[in-house]
Amino acid sequence: MGSDGQPAYKRVLLKVSGEALMAESGFGIDPKVTARIARDIKAATEMGVVVGVVIGGGNIFRGVSLAAKGADRVMADHMGMLATVMNALAMRMALEAENVPSVVLNALNMPQISETFSQRRLEEHLADGKVVVFAGGTGNPFFTTDTAAALRASEMKCDALFKGTQVDGIYSADPRTDPNARRYDRLSHSEVLEKGLAVMDAAAVSLARDADINVVVFSIHQEGEFAKILQGEGRCTTVSA
Repeated sequence: MGSDGQPAYKRVLLKVSGEALMAESGFGIDPKVTARIARDIKAATEMGVVVGVVIGGGNIFRGVSLAAKGADRVMADHMGMLATVMNALAMRMALEAENVPSVVLNALNMPQISETFSQRRLEEHLADGKVVVFAGGTGNPFFTTDTAAALRASEMKCDALFKGTQVDGIYSADPRTDPNARRYDRLSHSEVLEKGLAVMDAAAVSLARDADINVVVFSIHQEGEFAKILQGEGRCTTVSA
């Protein structure tokens, strides 16, 4: 918490990779993982933090990978968007199991299973105290879910975009394969772009910079870390202006 006892950020977007949901299984959705992330989100909401969530689809399907093998990129990306919808529904189930009111807003028009995203409905759900889980990416091909996260964070008027990754911050190289990788505590958006650090794609970092949104990179695998960082503790890298 800050010196006034308030959380470090009041309105945040949590970006979770699809791969983070599959745990050790190598594919699909592990209910234990979605339950753990739901508990972390619940802890944040209990501090009074407004939370939105974007989840990738890589645990089910990666459009870029299929396109690299010769498939039509637009069609492949649409398939990837459908994977994010499945993950969003799974996260909503986990949140509701923790008695956290939530809703899925989908960039794709799929009225049988989710509401279609609009700024008006977003504001209404946030005003009702719901966690909003965004599905379908931006609704357009050629954009990653990182860019979708930066876009939704901008639309939510977030203070920060929390990027949950496999490691506890931004490194100069992958610390899992390079023992000499340097870890950063703080960076600017411009430094991330200039150094070519692969924590998020350039479009996402640029969008966050233009909207004056901090990017906080932390390990999604450490239960309770999300709440700790909101309290001014925990281990992370903060990207700010």
